[in-house]
Amino acid sequence: MTGGVLEAHGIGGQADLPISLGLAISGAVAALVISFTVLVVAWRTPRYATGLEEVDAEPGEETSVWRVLRLVGLIVLRLVGLIAFAFTAMTAVFGEDQLTNPFFGIIYVWLWVGVVFASLLFGPVWRAISPMRTINSALARVSGGDPERGVLDYPAWLGHWPAAIGLYSFVWMELVNRTPTDLGTVRLWCAIYVAAMLVGGAVFGSRFYENADPFEVYSTLAGSLSVWGRGEAGGPALRSPLAGAATIPSRPGLVAVVAVLFGSTAFDSFRESTYWIRTIQDASVTGYTLNNLALLGFCVGAGLIFAAGAALTGVGPEVRRAELPRRLAHSIVPIVAAYIIAHYLTLFVDVGTQTLARASDPLGKGWDIFWTAGVEPTYWFAYHPSVLATVKVLAVVIGHVAAAVVAHDRAIALLPRKHQITGQLPLLAAMVTFTAGGLYLLFSA
Repeated sequence: MTGGVLEAHGIGGQADLPISLGLAISGAVAALVISFTVLVVAWRTPRYATGLEEVDAEPGEETSVWRVLRLVGLIVLRLVGLIAFAFTAMTAVFGEDQLTNPFFGIIYVWLWVGVVFASLLFGPVWRAISPMRTINSALARVSGGDPERGVLDYPAWLGHWPAAIGLYSFVWMELVNRTPTDLGTVRLWCAIYVAAMLVGGAVFGSRFYENADPFEVYSTLAGSLSVWGRGEAGGPALRSPLAGAATIPSRPGLVAVVAVLFGSTAFDSFRESTYWIRTIQDASVTGYTLNNLALLGFCVGAGLIFAAGAALTGVGPEVRRAELPRRLAHSIVPIVAAYIIAHYLTLFVDVGTQTLARASDPLGKGWDIFWTAGVEPTYWFAYHPSVLATVKVLAVVIGHVAAAVVAHDRAIALLPRKHQITGQLPLLAAMVTFTAGGLYLLFSA
């Protein structure tokens, strides 16, 4: 983003880091390879095989107490989501067409980044607060219908493909579009999103949202890594994030979703690099054209690298090779989460604080309705680059090691015994590529 609303959010130049680029990449790759070696020796039976089926795992019997508490909590969260939606719509329609309009921060920071951070901590937040689900439910009940069921059944073959398209359109608007901070542009995207969600909900029912809503799919993937799950009695229970990741259903389009999320984040770092800036300046075609090609290339490339690593994995007679990428795609979610933390941490803290201040005066009238107009970001991380760099490198390393564990657990559940070690090597090579390439881009931005 330009104009000071969304600052550069890469890791900073290599000179700011407490360790060298080569040492960081070598250490991260070594950690990944050593983790794989330990897993091969010590982890020989699957522990998290619940995601092998194509549907979500059924929760335990819910007690009446937890049912009431869950219903009350859901009503409160849906009300909060509806109020936030109305406030955002007000800033979009009546707010000033200036960078000080909180609408931009709400969409680009609070929604795109904040909801994901919240989901990592508490579970699938967007599903709980989604104003689209609330409005769809209200319209269905007014018309005498059932919000859970639409006119048609959602096609299983469609899976997450609509969400992948929606996510790509959002990152295109933010990273490539010539006018990402034009009020009309962002407002139009949001209007199309709302219309598509309401029509989809009316036609296919609420199942449409868990498959096709880009924000709900993104939030749910991140929420699978939360330590909070649902216990046998229906209440909250602690769980391993690795066990949560294993429950991600292997739906069609899942590879495309994780490829867009990982590829777009990598491109966001790449476009801030000195190499790419010089390339655009020296090119005979426009930077707009090059950025379009680069964003598409990063997303497609990420998907192809992972799909190749997964498809080349040894298979048995019970699993078709073409199914392996989506059966193993859940293992990329920890990597996506790691790069979201590494790439957007300072953006969320600093620009999110700016947005909180500007939200007190949504229409530019000099108001202070939330008593936050005087809040200013401290830019703490900017004054402690070594701490920031360490946090980001650790996030990347932990994310890749977690991905290796999840992938190994699923692989030994899918692969025949003779391929359980050698069959995983292509997937390990793909993850090493992601590790080295991701860290290089973070250091170069």
